[in-house]
Amino acid sequence: QLPDQQKTSESPLSWFRGVYLPPALHPLNKTLVKGNKWKDVDSTQEKRRSFLHDFCKKYNSRKKLQTHLVHLVSRIYVEDRHKVLYCEVPKAGCSNWKRVLMVLNGLAVSALNISHDDVHYGKHLRKLDSYDLKGIYTRLNMYTKFIFVRDPMERLVSAFRDKFEHPNSYYHPVFGKAIIKKYRHNADEEALKTGSGVKFKEFIQYLLDPRRPVGMDIHWEQVSKLCYPCLINYDFIGKFETLEEDANYFLQLVGAPANLKFPQFKDRHSSDERTSAEVVRQYLKELSKEERQLTYDFYYLDYLMFNYTSP
Repeated sequence: QLPDQQKTSESPLSWFRGVYLPPALHPLNKTLVKGNKWKDVDSTQEKRRSFLHDFCKKYNSRKKLQTHLVHLVSRIYVEDRHKVLYCEVPKAGCSNWKRVLMVLNGLAVSALNISHDDVHYGKHLRKLDSYDLKGIYTRLNMYTKFIFVRDPMERLVSAFRDKFEHPNSYYHPVFGKAIIKKYRHNADEEALKTGSGVKFKEFIQYLLDPRRPVGMDIHWEQVSKLCYPCLINYDFIGKFETLEEDANYFLQLVGAPANLKFPQFKDRHSSDERTSAEVVRQYLKELSKEERQLTYDFYYLDYLMFNYTSP
């Protein structure tokens, strides 16, 4: 919502050139929620919303960020039927969320039979930056905006395991080759040619390098830079750690069909052990104390914004 003084003195489109922080915290519309079983989830949700809002207020006091709105909303998916906006955070349940959005939008009957390729490469869902400025502005103000996040180290290790420990026709030649070439001394010809076999320590060296040989990627980019939670006022903050109950409560909030439940299946590499706190500990052992601290510092804002405990 625009502050009152801006509503009268500026046209909506001039607002896009400078975003005023922080946005107001609006009450959630809970009229569609049935029964008392969501009481605890709702209470947790209100705490998360207040925590993020207070953090942004403190962190962003009197700042004005000159950022074009189209850039801010480039990760946000639109579902017009139920008037929802979803900011995609990879490795935090995003594949199954996109399946759910396709069902809500009438593009599929069930979330269970939508393939991974259909979800990620099918171009079935529109992103908010594909609308004109008026369309973006209207949806940001009228729709329910939601985000799902995950402990930053778990998300990072999950991304590494997914992209570098399994055959991958994009991440190995594009990221793997560049990482091995720069950070592995005496790399053999096969590794340099294929980019396969990147070690976690090498991946972290790349991540922390201000002169990375290849750019950032959404799978390990900070949530603060993917979804701009202090600029865009998210109405609902879900967590991967409580994914099922948060997701099903959210579906109640937006009036989803009663038979639509959030899918529980693992999208890919289903036989692998899920990335848990214990799995993360094993990976972090490969790093020096300084590398561990610098990796935490890299995700410092994500830890603070979403009230995660530092490792």
